Amino acid sequence: MAALKLIIFDCDGVMFDSKDANRRYYNHLLEKFAYPLLDKQEEDYVHSHNVLASVAYIFRKYPHEIDKVHAYRQLVDYTPFLKYMRIEPDLKQFLKFLRPQFHTAISTNRSTTMDAVMKMHELDPYFDLVVTSLDVQQPKPHAEALVKILDHFKLSAGQAVYIGDSMVDREHTAGVNMRLISFKNPGLPAEYHVNSFLDIPGLPIFQE
Repeated sequence: MAALKLIIFDCDGVMFDSKDANRRYYNHLLEKFAYPLLDKQEEDYVHSHNVLASVAYIFRKYPHEIDKVHAYRQLVDYTPFLKYMRIEPDLKQFLKFLRPQFHTAISTNRSTTMDAVMKMHELDPYFDLVVTSLDVQQPKPHAEALVKILDHFKLSAGQAVYIGDSMVDREHTAGVNMRLISFKNPGLPAEYHVNSFLDIPGLPIFQE
């Protein structure tokens, strides 16, 4: 295996505990159109899928509303929901450990909200590249974003590792045969499992 040179992060569930923010945002859409709030399965779905797929899923019983929902959500200011995103307490410490030895990137199914998230938490200086669902034709779990990132750095999948927390992330990495670090999800099939960012430097992948 080639030496590790690139660390790629998922956003929701990894860099941030954002379930509360996502739940509030999508419940707001449902309430606006007078439909029942998210159930547990729907909460899990919107946590790991992009906004187009999430709206289609939670409004799957009301397909006649979907165009109206998309028109409305484009008017919604996401800023009030950002305060419900909790950054992982050791994220910046880990990022400081990585820099400048490693390249760092993000592959996320977030879209228009990602810039605001990065600015609010002053994360821009820590990342070389951010790829959102708006930057690809096929969002996660498709591997297009990872191909885009690898091409940008002119690296192979063997020189990178992805930090994720869901089966969407496992499928994402499988598309390019990239190793996966499962973050706070011991049941997820992955090469490595951790409970915090400060566990990661001790993994064998960093000793190669």
